[in-house]
Amino acid sequence: MGKRIAILQGHPDPVGGHLCHALAAAYADGATAAGHHVSVIDVATLDFPLLRTQEDYKTGATPAGLLEAQGQLLDAEHLVIIYPLWLGSLPALLKGFLEQVLRPSLAASTPGQQPSYSAFGRLMKGTSCRVIITMGMPALAYRFFFFAHGLKNLERNILKFVGVKPIRSSLFGMVETVSDEKRQGWLSKMNVLGRRAI
Repeated sequence: MGKRIAILQGHPDPVGGHLCHALAAAYADGATAAGHHVSVIDVATLDFPLLRTQEDYKTGATPAGLLEAQGQLLDAEHLVIIYPLWLGSLPALLKGFLEQVLRPSLAASTPGQQPSYSAFGRLMKGTSCRVIITMGMPALAYRFFFFAHGLKNLERNILKFVGVKPIRSSLFGMVETVSDEKRQGWLSKMNVLGRRAI
């Protein structure tokens, strides 16, 4: 029986056509071919406000336009997050989306009450994740010279905080200059990972 997979496309350009979109499509094709149920959440096409107050973040309601995406995210057995590296971390639109759909108020027993952080830590328990990041610098430089600080922040302070594990990552560097053969190899790798749902 296949897994429920949610692919979170975090590239902020609504036009599409970027390497992130190709990687997501390759992963989805592999997963679908292997019998997994795939839903794709394209953050760039969603209309939502950014959170501006601590009170709203802690006790406010998820915007109506994000309820379907939030449901897909929370229902997933495996999550795939894809984004380009911007200023060493994930794009602001993706961060804003995660703040909206993974707000602590989800862990409150009744609306308007203070959240239970122990419950918040179990919000996505049982969900695994693969983070896929594209970047202009060499991937090894990001991972070992810069210590993948943006990735580690996402893993530690967002994903693990809501109970997601295990978390694996795929980093693709020098994306503007690699050969077509290399890109094709990356897409083939994503197809295989999609089939295996890892």
